[in-house]
Amino acid sequence: MNTKILSLIIFIATYIFFIILPGKRTSVALASVAFLLSAGAISFKEAFFAINWNVMGIFVGTLIIADLFMDSGMPAYIAERIVNSSRNTAQAILSICILTGFISAVVENVATVLIIAPIALSLAKKLNINPVNMIISIAISSNLQGVATLVGDPPSMLLAGFAKMNFWDFFIYHGKPGIFFAVELGAIASIFVLFYIFKKHKEKISLVSVEKIKSLIPTVILVLLVVSLALSSFLSEGFSYAGAICMVLGFLGLIWDKIFNKSLLTKRIIVLDWETTLFLMGVFIIVGSLTVNGWIDAIALNLSNLIGGNLFLGYTVIVFASVFLSAFVDNVPFLAAMLPVAISMSGSLGVPPQLFLFGLLIGASLGGNITPFGASANIVACGLLKKEGYEIKFMDFVRIGLPFTLVAVGAAYLFLWKVWGRF
Repeated sequence: MNTKILSLIIFIATYIFFIILPGKRTSVALASVAFLLSAGAISFKEAFFAINWNVMGIFVGTLIIADLFMDSGMPAYIAERIVNSSRNTAQAILSICILTGFISAVVENVATVLIIAPIALSLAKKLNINPVNMIISIAISSNLQGVATLVGDPPSMLLAGFAKMNFWDFFIYHGKPGIFFAVELGAIASIFVLFYIFKKHKEKISLVSVEKIKSLIPTVILVLLVVSLALSSFLSEGFSYAGAICMVLGFLGLIWDKIFNKSLLTKRIIVLDWETTLFLMGVFIIVGSLTVNGWIDAIALNLSNLIGGNLFLGYTVIVFASVFLSAFVDNVPFLAAMLPVAISMSGSLGVPPQLFLFGLLIGASLGGNITPFGASANIVACGLLKKEGYEIKFMDFVRIGLPFTLVAVGAAYLFLWKVWGRF
């Protein structure tokens, strides 16, 4: 069979099995990778470079720091303060989601989820509630606000590199409001969706403060991580140092734990979420096979032909086709393929490219919020819940992710058209 057709068949079959067998996603992903490699649909070299090693470094390094942060007692301490300063449980949960968005604007999404999830899990345990909806909300809040700045999300970094935008261009670009304001409008609108989901939690629970902070060192390392990631955009075009920064700080955290807490390094390393790590690597390779075999380029070309000369239609198709496709396909290779198309379309229409570029970024980045495997942060969130004994079904995620995405994208879509739709 033609390897191009085979890569598409394997991709579709894999994602169907992700939905049918959510508890076996890692096994399905690895089996699909093995099949792709053995069939020659992707070479070992191509598979290696299909994996975003920068994201993997961010994931593993931050996983170590998050584990130390959890053990330090700080998350439980923060959870107590959030609950005691909130009028009710719903407000406490929304406060955590807002905190997630704030951090995600300057820290990569996967790292943000790994930082905030321990706080949410501690809060859920203290309130004796199921943490599934809370962790899902944290993941999608992270994906939303990560688009707001250059350093918050890999697609933003990709767009900035392609369009030669600096950090401040995300706020004001050519004298007009930039992506940041479109995202914040979407965030304000989506808060109402989260409020609707959690509004039933009206109980006021005042916790007796019992948690003690064992050490501030993990918190210091975490703050250092946040600052380092924010500054790294000025050190390297493409944010390529982020993974190395996370790994180095994670290693330093392990050394500190070994010296001062007498912990076993092997035990610390073994308990990390290696299942989700392998799943992430598998997804990168599976999507990479589509890129290698030309499917991403084919989709982009067909979209370009469909649009013709209608500016509003072109903008609408770009945004909502990106939302749908990135719910199933990783947004980084999709965005990489679509950026030249967006430039080409704007050139044929005789308009500046900002409308299509910004709409593409919003659609591709937020569409991943619809499904549990549409974004790396979602995959990580599901992995953390599984580690705690909670299994997330496909529709459980969609019930929250779909309305959140449609409301957030809708608000940002209208804002961008109002600001950039007239030249």
